[in-house]
Amino acid sequence: MAPTGSRYGSGHRIGIDLGGTKTEGILLDRQGNQLARHRVPTPQGDYGGTVAAIRDLVARLEGEIGGSGRATVGLGIPGAISPATGLVKNANSTWLIGRDFAGDLAAALGRPVRIENDANCLAVSEATDGAGAGCGVVFAAILGTGCGAGIVVHGRVLGGRNVIAGEWGHNPLPWPTDAERPGPACYCGKHGCLEGWVSGPAVAADHFAATGERLDAAAILGRAGSDPAGADPACAATADRLVDRLGRGLAAVANLLDPDVIVLGGGLSNAEFLYDRLPAAMAPWAFTDRLDTPVRRARHGDSSGVRGAAWLWRPGEMPMDA
Repeated sequence: MAPTGSRYGSGHRIGIDLGGTKTEGILLDRQGNQLARHRVPTPQGDYGGTVAAIRDLVARLEGEIGGSGRATVGLGIPGAISPATGLVKNANSTWLIGRDFAGDLAAALGRPVRIENDANCLAVSEATDGAGAGCGVVFAAILGTGCGAGIVVHGRVLGGRNVIAGEWGHNPLPWPTDAERPGPACYCGKHGCLEGWVSGPAVAADHFAATGERLDAAAILGRAGSDPAGADPACAATADRLVDRLGRGLAAVANLLDPDVIVLGGGLSNAEFLYDRLPAAMAPWAFTDRLDTPVRRARHGDSSGVRGAAWLWRPGEMPMDA
């Protein structure tokens, strides 16, 4: 039930997923049914433009319910809000770093906004009614413009003392070969981060370095295909390197966390061959006699993170009017 004096009694929820290239918004009713969904380009490098784009997207979605009440707003971002400063940190959308994003959005929207790491939003969505439903420990990774992950333990997000739990993409590629050292430079200032090997731009860069051919990751993995007989050999070789590196990265997760399921989201997760090949790629690196951790595609696909953002406001937690 909404608090007395609140205008959120309709139970409508808006979720926003701020990506590196696109920003998606979704409107859910009280039961979680999708009423509307829209995507707009992310104003890359433009902080004020990003705030304005989210404001306008919320207004567009809220217009779908007319005068039936305000919607709550939850937002997934490729970073985190520092508990020490209240400002954005660790964002691969670097123009957000050091900004009071929560405060500026609340002012622009005239209401409180809940912000969570985008991979945590994916994990919440998939652990609730997705590919990780019924599992005690869910590790959900986003393989898109960047590379991050969220962890849900018995229905609750594991944020960590410093809000960096699941920052898998900024660990080094495990067991690197000599040819993989020191690894690509990362925006975080280090070399060899997993994000530099298993994100979409990383796959494209790896393919270009090996072949001189400029293709995006979707085209590369599409040409690699699931049928070796019909595959483009150069793209298949790039896909082989991705599977190997991703297998090592996920084996390190199994060694540390031993989740009940690993769920993949983001653009690279659309490559169906990953789910057939990754368990075998992980097994030699896992510290166990038998590794049976399932690797599954996000059930809600591209909508999973934005759905999780919408559910950052749960029933009974509606805000008072700002």
